[in-house]
Amino acid sequence: MLKELVERLSDLQIRRPWTPLLFVALVTAVLGFFASKLELRTRYDQLLPDDQPSVVELHRVEARTASAQTVMILLDGADRKTLRAFGDAVIPALLAIGPDTISSAEDGTQQARAFLMPRAGLFLERTELDKLHDDVFARWDYEVAKEADQLLDDNGPPVTIDDIEKRFKKNDKGGGSEGDDHRDGYYEKKDGTALVVVARSPIPGGDLAKTGPALDRVRAAVEGVRTSRPEFAPVRAGYAGDMPQGFVEYQSIRDDLLGVGVTGVALVLGAVMIYFMRLRALLVMGVTIGVALVWTFGVTQLVIGHLNVATGFLFSIVAGNGINVGILYQARYYEERRRGVPVHEALRTAVRQTWQPTVIATLSSAAAYVSLLVTEFSAFRDFGFIAAVGMVLCWVVKTLMVPPLLLLSEPRKPVDEATDPSLIGRIRRYGLGYGRIFAWIVPRAPRASLGAGLLVVGVGAVSGYLYIRRDPMEYDTRGTENDPRKKQEIDRVWAGVNEILGGGHDAMIVLADTPEDARALQKKLQADYDAAPNDDKPFEAVHSLWDMVPEEQDAKVPVLLETGERLERARAKHYLSDADWARVKDYIPPHDLRPYGLVDLPDTIARPYSEKDGTRGRLVGIEPKPSRSNDIRYLIKYSASFRETRLPNGKIVKGSGRAVIFGDILQAVLHDVPKAVSLSLALTLLAVLVTFRSGGRHALSVIFALLVGVAGEATFLYFADVKINFLNFAALPITFGIGVDYAINVVQRYRADGSKDILAALRTTGGAVVLCSLTTMLGYLALVGSHNKGIRSLGTIAVMGEVTCLLAAVLVLPALWYLVQRRRTRREGPGP
Repeated sequence: MLKELVERLSDLQIRRPWTPLLFVALVTAVLGFFASKLELRTRYDQLLPDDQPSVVELHRVEARTASAQTVMILLDGADRKTLRAFGDAVIPALLAIGPDTISSAEDGTQQARAFLMPRAGLFLERTELDKLHDDVFARWDYEVAKEADQLLDDNGPPVTIDDIEKRFKKNDKGGGSEGDDHRDGYYEKKDGTALVVVARSPIPGGDLAKTGPALDRVRAAVEGVRTSRPEFAPVRAGYAGDMPQGFVEYQSIRDDLLGVGVTGVALVLGAVMIYFMRLRALLVMGVTIGVALVWTFGVTQLVIGHLNVATGFLFSIVAGNGINVGILYQARYYEERRRGVPVHEALRTAVRQTWQPTVIATLSSAAAYVSLLVTEFSAFRDFGFIAAVGMVLCWVVKTLMVPPLLLLSEPRKPVDEATDPSLIGRIRRYGLGYGRIFAWIVPRAPRASLGAGLLVVGVGAVSGYLYIRRDPMEYDTRGTENDPRKKQEIDRVWAGVNEILGGGHDAMIVLADTPEDARALQKKLQADYDAAPNDDKPFEAVHSLWDMVPEEQDAKVPVLLETGERLERARAKHYLSDADWARVKDYIPPHDLRPYGLVDLPDTIARPYSEKDGTRGRLVGIEPKPSRSNDIRYLIKYSASFRETRLPNGKIVKGSGRAVIFGDILQAVLHDVPKAVSLSLALTLLAVLVTFRSGGRHALSVIFALLVGVAGEATFLYFADVKINFLNFAALPITFGIGVDYAINVVQRYRADGSKDILAALRTTGGAVVLCSLTTMLGYLALVGSHNKGIRSLGTIAVMGEVTCLLAAVLVLPALWYLVQRRRTRREGPGP
């Protein structure tokens, strides 16, 4: 049925070439409109299904929290006073942007200090506070007795001001604790040469339409402050945080997609031009692959609606692989023309002889991609769908367009291809001989070529076993990040921010149902932390707004008031010097001190743990260990510590965040790799058996070539120590379907010629096969120029798979058939 349909279409294309072209133009206009609406999503949680529990929980937390993203502004300068003034001036400028863009901004803990330091004594344990109270009164008694000269034996005061200050500082939440770098409240370096302003925005991560303008307004506000006073001019401002970093990564990926796509298409068309040495062949290829890409990504928009960091690079892959249909068609067409066959007959012959091999090749490639549809990782499913649809649409577009375009592009006074005496004519007549080199090697070293193939199979089997045994998975998140050289400025700023603030701003946020549940969750997590061995703690620290509300306040408040009152009296009696009083005065409680709760905390303290509607106390932050934040093994353990927590009341609190997402991605890859590879292999073998259902020897030879190619790939993976991640994994299953195409085409031509001369098949179809592999290889090779390490490794793995499968198809496989032919010839004897 398909054969009859193709032949009827061929007749129509010859009689009315403009009819199919107008149809294609109409469809292209419609799908082009949809393709233009395609958006790029760069967040890693968008690689998982929307109904994944970790993704659902992440979206729930983001919908409730007011500080969806942060902007860290690092101010560098030589003068501490100038930087503080700059930071103080930037805060109102940022807040003036509006709460929809900037919900809060601060350059230190000044307001928190003002509220919490006078209440520092309440954070001591009851016994510690009672001991401080008694020691202060003992010191009072000592000073009174000393003043009255009633000391019997003066061994010094029972407690020193150093000890009193140290006790107040022990659990101080206001920024004056032991070892604190921000004693004056500012987020600054100890030497005063850098200061950080922290701004928070309610704009969700991934909302790029709002993120870009928001960052522009933030930079404009900072620049406005810089120009407002001459002493601010030398201050250098840099930007970090998840909002600037996410936007920089999006821009990098977007530029990367454009660069890789253009490079891939240019390389592919360049190879086509060198092979055919005809501008019209280049024109036909360029137009048809462009239309096929429009169709592919128009359908993508209709079905999926977006691209992600993995599928965005399919432009180059679809172009390099999908162009093969047109190559095989045009190669056969020009082969007929070189023989002197008229245009119309050459077109019919090309259609008749290539439609079946190209259908088989298309379905084999599509089958390899379809294997990704059975995975649970939505990024793989999207990749498989887009690539498979792209292969089919490339076949449809080229079947519709190539014959009429070739017909219309024929010169009015065509040159006789068979007799053209010019240099270009001779090159066209004999081609560049892509297959000739292999046709020259095979008869001179058939046993060596076959032996090399058998050796590769043996080495590949051992290498594959060892590769799997040593665990090839990538456990370093930096293996899928963009090249550090592309984000040196933001990394510089991050280093400065981390030096000043530490790693607490990278905490994962968990949302409990009630503030009481959040308090119970924090206690449960802290208990788990305390129970873990010192060298195997699951996280760095756990925090909530309850950290700012001490327990047992009803009992502590009177004791702290008495302690403060006695210190004030000691100051009034000059028992404390000015220097001593300066060290403890900020810890003296106000006279109207009373117990307080979450609702009494100032906004500057409560804001990081407040939700969009103002609800306080339901958020809990868990800090990862900064030194291990790129280790996926640690991130899995870290995320497991809060992914699901059962509270004493029986409730289960779920957590999510970057660590949980990365853990789920790794688990999905580990689960999906065997399934996708097995299905791809099964579909590939089925395609081979269906193609050569009446020729068992031909099918076995193709399977042998596939085995050689896959073994070569396994050898490369082992010795190059390639790590598998969620970006490059797709190269493994598609190696089967794409790699077997070349062997199928060689054997198809060999069988069509009566299985008489494998070298003749290699000289003719072999050249087109090499070109097909070259264009596919170039499409993948363009990925090696990506900024992203994972995409580069995808390109490297795919290119090596192409090389090994190609050599198996044009060297090892022909050597096998050549030896079979020679043995058959010797057995049958020479002909007449």
